[in-house]
Amino acid sequence: MEYKPPFSINDDIINLLAKTSELVGQVSILHKSSSLKLRRENRIKTIHSSLAIEHNSLSLEQVTAVINGKRILGAPQEIKEVQNAYEAYDIMLTLNPLSIEDLLKAHKLMMNDLVKENGRFRNGGVGIFDGNKLIHTAPPANYVPQLISDLFEWYKQSPLHILIKSCIFHYEFEFIHPFADGNGRIGRMWHTLLLSQWNKLFSWLPIEELIKERQQEYYDALAISDNKADCTVFVEMMMQIIFDALNDLDTTDQVSDQVSDQVSDQVEILLNCMGNEVLSATQLMQRLGLSHRPTFRKNYLNPALKNGLIEMTIPDKPNSKNQKYRKK
Repeated sequence: MEYKPPFSINDDIINLLAKTSELVGQVSILHKSSSLKLRRENRIKTIHSSLAIEHNSLSLEQVTAVINGKRILGAPQEIKEVQNAYEAYDIMLTLNPLSIEDLLKAHKLMMNDLVKENGRFRNGGVGIFDGNKLIHTAPPANYVPQLISDLFEWYKQSPLHILIKSCIFHYEFEFIHPFADGNGRIGRMWHTLLLSQWNKLFSWLPIEELIKERQQEYYDALAISDNKADCTVFVEMMMQIIFDALNDLDTTDQVSDQVSDQVSDQVEILLNCMGNEVLSATQLMQRLGLSHRPTFRKNYLNPALKNGLIEMTIPDKPNSKNQKYRKK
């Protein structure tokens, strides 16, 4: 039997699709000129919000500190959730959104040392509760691999616009609840990955921040869709959130202190070659294959410092012969 998610398109969804498509075009004009610092800040907001939905109590400032490698006072499990989420989002764009193997890889990273079944589909039954009230019973565990396979195949074959079918995928994923834990954070991340196929700006747009702000509406839409055996209500709600996230995007900082497209690419190359090591300018130049120090400073080092992406190990003596650099 052909897998066909229960969904019916309506005028509100059509209107949201048209408005969002137009807005994506407008925002995309600014996307390439947006600073790496802004993208990084939005990524941190995404991680903070997605984990907060799952009852992680760390503040945005604490999450930022953890991602920057600093020590904080907090529950070890919550700190580990942040570290895992950062690792998962860091490789997100290297993943194939239509690969079950990559889905399991992402879950393995996201839930590393948090659950025993990280990177594997659940092997037992699971229910979703609102307090003490059971609001959803997921399909039996032995059905999960086939249901996920069918969902991926449906997504590949569906002629629906990515904006619509990614929202349907999100709902169906949560309905199947394929993992023992981590379904919410993986489902939201995978939705972002699917949308990034449409436009790369979605890879850093903090949609999860609005989901957190409308958390009850999010859960209500899931419950209504379950009760109706039709995900239209959830799809419309998610499309509205996506539109609002685009519409609320603060572009005022995107054009200030920005670097050119060429320099942005060069800064990204610098950050990639640094890894988590502490390196001198000479070591960095060697890794980059550069021999002209002024070019290195102008196009790589100074923009990275200016945008707060790296820091000096001896900030009070910027010209010290022992100066080294590390990611912030």
